[in-house]
Amino acid sequence: MKRHVTEVRAFNRFYTRLIGVLEQRVLGTPYSLTQMRVLFELDHRGRTEAGELRRLLGIDAGYLSRILAGFEEEGLVLRGRSTVDARRQVVELTGKGRANFADFDGRAAEDVRELLAGVTDEDRERLVGSMAAIEEILGRAPRAGRSYVLRPPRTGDLGWVVYRHGVLYGQEQGWGMDFEAMVAGIVAAYVDGHDPRREAGWIAEVDGERAGCVFCVRKDDETAQLRMLLVEPSARGMGIGTRLVDECVRFARAAGYRRMVLWTRDVLLGARRIYQATGFELVEKRPEGDVVEEIWARDL
Repeated sequence: MKRHVTEVRAFNRFYTRLIGVLEQRVLGTPYSLTQMRVLFELDHRGRTEAGELRRLLGIDAGYLSRILAGFEEEGLVLRGRSTVDARRQVVELTGKGRANFADFDGRAAEDVRELLAGVTDEDRERLVGSMAAIEEILGRAPRAGRSYVLRPPRTGDLGWVVYRHGVLYGQEQGWGMDFEAMVAGIVAAYVDGHDPRREAGWIAEVDGERAGCVFCVRKDDETAQLRMLLVEPSARGMGIGTRLVDECVRFARAAGYRRMVLWTRDVLLGARRIYQATGFELVEKRPEGDVVEEIWARDL
């Protein structure tokens, strides 16, 4: 925890300096960051109660009142009383306020565009994906409207599959390098003599970042095997695991297999729920040390 606190504080210092938050005025305007945020909310929300602005921004009522009074003197906002409750004050931008904010907003977007100009497409995707992760983890809720895509594996993906299996199951289950080596062997076998007509893999992406994977491989002429299902913790709850399994089943059926099997361990409760929901049944259990290995199967 101590190291993590130090790293977060270091990032905060870096980022506030990078985007100019330490400056008293923003974008060469006479306004502070808080004042600009008030203008932003009024532009995006329209006519808004002052109390709602205060709760939204977490600022003192007296401070907000002084900001709004200054904007009113400049002709940027209009203040009045709510038609629902005369005790409540409502605020909205004037035409001048909207025009001024549009200018500020355009300049802010241009600053970010310049900041990203020298960054590769791949790194930009990593950047916005990491920002979404920060927002989700610290906000304790996923971003509204997050979506995902499934695509075939590309160069570099197979190494990621091995790495994330090793790291994730090491963290969550305490499985060591033997498990990672086993996954590496499965990946190597998939590449060696790969038949694209009867074998396939899928990588799930969320906000341009890898978030999951699964593979369909040949076990014998009539049986396909589902292997290496993984969904990142940050992407769980989005239905990615079920979609990956469904893709495997559809591919195996189209490839002419009559049956599909998979191997898992009894402690992987989330995966077991997905398998059961997608038509698989538990057909065999084998105790192996501290875990119980399981074989699940279904007809196609």
